[in-house]
Amino acid sequence: MFIQTEDTPNPATLKFIPGTDVMGQGTADFPDKESAKGSALARRLFQIDGISGVFLGSDFVTVTKTDDQEWFTLKPSILAGIMEHYASGLPVIDAESEDGSSDDEDDDLVKQIKHLLDTRVRPAVAMDGGDIVFHDFDDGIVTLSMRGACSGCPSSTATLKMGIENMLRHYIPEVREVRPAE
Repeated sequence: MFIQTEDTPNPATLKFIPGTDVMGQGTADFPDKESAKGSALARRLFQIDGISGVFLGSDFVTVTKTDDQEWFTLKPSILAGIMEHYASGLPVIDAESEDGSSDDEDDDLVKQIKHLLDTRVRPAVAMDGGDIVFHDFDDGIVTLSMRGACSGCPSSTATLKMGIENMLRHYIPEVREVRPAE
């Protein structure tokens, strides 16, 4: 297995591309070791000293390191962990952890917002090793959160305000503002 790596806009996060599906559909964010109980791959990566976050995308894994570690010492262990996971035959996400939620109850505006995020924003954010998650639309305010490499990235606020907010306001006049989730 040949795993490529790419830098992300967040210097504390590196994108690993194993050349095979990771999630296929959807994403999974593990911001700390305790949250990784639903993923064999994330659990394996959190065993490496200096890992503070794991994000799983459709065909990539982004790993966030602690400030006291350097990539040149962490990268070989992360590459080995990803290869060992795929060699084990274990699923990336444990079957009992899969979320079967549905957005059937969303109103038309929320569906339009989610469609724009899925088709215009998420692919671009995924190229940087991250994802964006819709939380709420209330009184003209869209609440979103950045995950993966985009979480904590110095340019994430500008991405939300200048990029996503302007695009949503252009296509959906009812949108007045985009805010990060607390």
